[in-house]
Amino acid sequence: MTSPHSPARTTSLRPALLLDGREDALRGELSGPRAAQLRRLLDECERYSTVELPAEHPLASITYLGPGAANLALAYRLTRQPQYLAELRRWLRTAVSFPHWGRANLPDHDLDAGWLLHGLSLAYSWAGDGLPADERDALRDKLVLQGARLYDFAVASEGGWWSSSYWQNHNWICYAGLATAGYVLVDEHPAARDWTERAKDNFATVLDLLPEDGSNDEGIVYWRYGVPWIVSYLDVLRAAEGLDWFDRSSYLRETFWYRLYQSAPDLERIVDHGDCHDRRSGHSVALYSKLAAEYRIPQAQWLAHKVATEHLWREAYESGVKPGVRPEAYQELLWHDPDVPSVGVDDLPTSRFFPDLGVVSARTSWEPDAVAVSFKASPGGGHKAWRLSHDERARTGWVTLNAGHHHPDSGSFVLLGHGAYLAVDDGYASRKRTDQHNGILVDGLGFDNENRYHVFEDLPVDRTAEILTHTFAEGWAHAVSESGAMYAPDLGVERVRRHLVMTPSGVVVLLDDLRAATDRRWTWLLQTDNPAQPVEIGADRDSDQQRRWDVPAGTGRLTVVGLAPTESDDEVVLTTVHANPTSSTPSLAIEKVQHTVRRTTGPTRRALFATVLAPAAWHDSDQPLCTVEITEDGATIQVDHHGTRETVVLDLEGGTAGTGSAADVTGVGFAGRTEALDAAAAGQTAGTGQRSAADGQHGEGR
Repeated sequence: MTSPHSPARTTSLRPALLLDGREDALRGELSGPRAAQLRRLLDECERYSTVELPAEHPLASITYLGPGAANLALAYRLTRQPQYLAELRRWLRTAVSFPHWGRANLPDHDLDAGWLLHGLSLAYSWAGDGLPADERDALRDKLVLQGARLYDFAVASEGGWWSSSYWQNHNWICYAGLATAGYVLVDEHPAARDWTERAKDNFATVLDLLPEDGSNDEGIVYWRYGVPWIVSYLDVLRAAEGLDWFDRSSYLRETFWYRLYQSAPDLERIVDHGDCHDRRSGHSVALYSKLAAEYRIPQAQWLAHKVATEHLWREAYESGVKPGVRPEAYQELLWHDPDVPSVGVDDLPTSRFFPDLGVVSARTSWEPDAVAVSFKASPGGGHKAWRLSHDERARTGWVTLNAGHHHPDSGSFVLLGHGAYLAVDDGYASRKRTDQHNGILVDGLGFDNENRYHVFEDLPVDRTAEILTHTFAEGWAHAVSESGAMYAPDLGVERVRRHLVMTPSGVVVLLDDLRAATDRRWTWLLQTDNPAQPVEIGADRDSDQQRRWDVPAGTGRLTVVGLAPTESDDEVVLTTVHANPTSSTPSLAIEKVQHTVRRTTGPTRRALFATVLAPAAWHDSDQPLCTVEITEDGATIQVDHHGTRETVVLDLEGGTAGTGSAADVTGVGFAGRTEALDAAAAGQTAGTGQRSAADGQHGEGR
């Protein structure tokens, strides 16, 4: 057998998948417009020589072997340098030697198999002719064996797990890997045509079913993990069959905007709705480049460059997602289009609504120290998946929606500002609960069917939540969610309706309208990274009827003002969240602790919580002066701070709301106004933080 360090054979390489017809042009750009991408690829390949490969299949995931092989094969193909072929042979020998791909979860039938089929098939196509004949044959035979195993499982499990889970990353990864292997092997193994046809049928369905707004119910971390596989499939489909499906649905055209607006203000971290391993795993330079290239999105081109030059290495070393962002080097090179212009985000609107997932995203600016809020309400998987999956189950009995990464978080929100996470989400959770979010409990209970992994499984189609209305204008953002149907029917919940407003300064005003058929105890929740500290208000006029907390958060802080109800049981408690983010690696279990402000009413059929959340820099001593006037139909809330008064008027039934004078903005059930305070009034807001009282509170049984 030839030594793994033998010189590269000089035989001519055959046309290769994804490279045929463009290889010479691509190679000609390596010292010009693709020089940075080549450097990334070669850096990644040179790192591999320091990686100790296992002699036996570990319990941990081996997904990294797939893209590792693809990187080495592309480096060899483009440069013809023998060290890359020698290293590729070492990686291939390891992967081929394992009798099964995957160990802890569904060996041969899940993610490990999908990742390795894709990467090793590309390696076979790109560098196979450079391998010694016996090694090439061994790789081919292994791909045939693993492809057949994965295909047979897909057929046998149809209507159950990932084979027909059209909205799920396992589906996209496994079928993309199967298709890549099929296209590469079909000339030598004609039965592989069945693999490619099945994958084509699957992705035709996927593209038709994905939401038009580009959102992803699994959250940003799984967006960056899963969505690249959709475009990977479309890429090999176009290369192998000449079919261009990139315009088949609007999902891919819109999904960059979902990712952008779910970015933290620094554009490095994320808004972590859904299962998120951490707050830094969210970027894919390769995917940004591909979306920029296919849809001519200049902001995607700009973000790809920004991440590659500023954020990539921190994410590479701090990300909890494996194999992570580093192995995408081969895709970064192939998917980069140097002809797409690059334009920053400063001129984009600061607010956007994603109707299918029910996400309202707003920020005060595109500056890194801006305040940003993300507010969401929808059924499991989003509206389209929820509706169509129930239709399919009624028609065929198939389970097509596996929304296990979607949390019971309708009506909840995430608030960031001044470089800090101020009101937080729980990240990844093995047993998902409403009390881990910024939501509402009824008699201490959250959504029906919670405290399990897949909290939406087997719920009837009428268990849905939604954003009822939203308004974006003049720096104001207003939205109303309704999530009452998510609670168990025996609680008799009639309304859990949250009105959320973000003012131009970044203050968030919440009005929670809660109703039930019988008396219930209502608990309002706020999650923070650090304990909220109660603030003594002092002896000012009726000030004891308000509650105030200060929440430190590094470079930022949050003032929480509870305006109503005037009587509640308040406490700050620890909430522990446990998760095992990857079934293939049980040892990666994580646990986090967050701190929860809990405000609970006495038994009442109707409760109204009025709350002001005022973000500030950590050193800002200004204390907002907040007042509320509650009527039968709604509330008027004023916040005086930094020499400005911001007035919010809300109508509980969506009627006309007014500020007593001309409002700056109006919407359904909403009006907002900003005005400067005179010097005397402004001075009152900067001192003790004492406030006037709320009157006319709801809180008694009605």
